[in-house]
Amino acid sequence: MSQFDAKAATWDADPVKVARAAAVAEAIRSRVPLSRQTRAMEFGSGTGLLSFFLQPGVGQLTLMDSSEGMLAVAERKIVDGRFDNMRTLRLDLAADPLPSQRFNLIYSLMTAHHVSDTARLLQDLNALLEPGGQLCIADLDAEDGSFHGVGFDGHNGFERAHLGRLAQEAGFTEVAFSTVFRMTRGEGTSARNYPIFMMYCRKP
Repeated sequence: MSQFDAKAATWDADPVKVARAAAVAEAIRSRVPLSRQTRAMEFGSGTGLLSFFLQPGVGQLTLMDSSEGMLAVAERKIVDGRFDNMRTLRLDLAADPLPSQRFNLIYSLMTAHHVSDTARLLQDLNALLEPGGQLCIADLDAEDGSFHGVGFDGHNGFERAHLGRLAQEAGFTEVAFSTVFRMTRGEGTSARNYPIFMMYCRKP
């Protein structure tokens, strides 16, 4: 994850990332009833852009990521803002044991396509939820590989139907999708549009 460590210091300076996080936060708020009793966790939180939009409406909020650089930026923001309901947790779900804490809400933004084993990821996130808890995953619709370019070894987005089946196989119900943001890369005739979906589902 060293590439993310290197990008951490300037991550929040990109207005598109800020707008994307704000749109995803609004989509979560419109679908999930938040309260001060909500114990939330952002998987692949990075600097916490998304979580800082949601922080006022929840109780305890855990920012989980495997990048030390990203979490260092998040920790400074927590201290500077005096947010006493937020904490960071450095953890790699692909290599580390699951934490003991359980959550009412887990969400992620543009993280799942970096994880090679999507089925296992969904199973792990299901295990981290309390019964009745909700999962919200925002990510790329399936694309031709041009979003990241040559050398990227993750998923080129997801087919919604396939991801929905994997969620059901992991034990989730009430699986639904919506488009929550659109990113544009390139200019003029070379501009490409990349929709960002949200998958909502619940652990029975």
